[in-house]
Amino acid sequence: MDYLKLKPDLSNLEEISEKIAFYLKKDKVGAIPTETFYGLAANPFSERALKKLISFKKRPKNKPILLLISDIEQLYSLVKEIPPVAEKLIEKFWPGPLTIVFPAKENLSSLLTSGTNTIGIRLSSSPIVKKIIEIFGNPVTGTSANISNKPPCKSAQEILEQLKDLDFILNGGHLETSAPSTIISVVDNNISLIRIGAISFKEILESFL
Repeated sequence: MDYLKLKPDLSNLEEISEKIAFYLKKDKVGAIPTETFYGLAANPFSERALKKLISFKKRPKNKPILLLISDIEQLYSLVKEIPPVAEKLIEKFWPGPLTIVFPAKENLSSLLTSGTNTIGIRLSSSPIVKKIIEIFGNPVTGTSANISNKPPCKSAQEILEQLKDLDFILNGGHLETSAPSTIISVVDNNISLIRIGAISFKEILESFL
């Protein structure tokens, strides 16, 4: 395992992001800090990388895997459509801790969608995630860095205790977050709450008033 450490002022972020992008292109899987908890980053277009991620997490195959993007342009390569209700949510809450579930493009791996024909996506507000994705040139997976059904991790130490077989860990310090991203489905232009998190459902509904 390669243990990478970010400087508090992020002065080595470019150098570390280049190393992580190289790892992702080699189908390696590792933990990176996000704006919520630490997430497991892998190349979502590599079946080998996705299988490794699922194995590391001991994740049930019927659970979809969310993706992180660094700009809206990347959304178009992943989704069939952006329903009108999604446009409003994107305008109000992105970048930030809101994962939106869209109708997925057919070319996405069933390991990502778990046969749901949908894909959860978040435009991350983390400068660390943004830089890694920009240098990698593609979205990355963002499922929480933990064993399935165990608490999500706020520090590199917590990750080491749960996931000893990862290819790399990026230590970005202890995260102060208390909630995961909120997950909202916009399929068929209907809003439905899948998971409550950092943004309340009330706040989401009020954005349409």
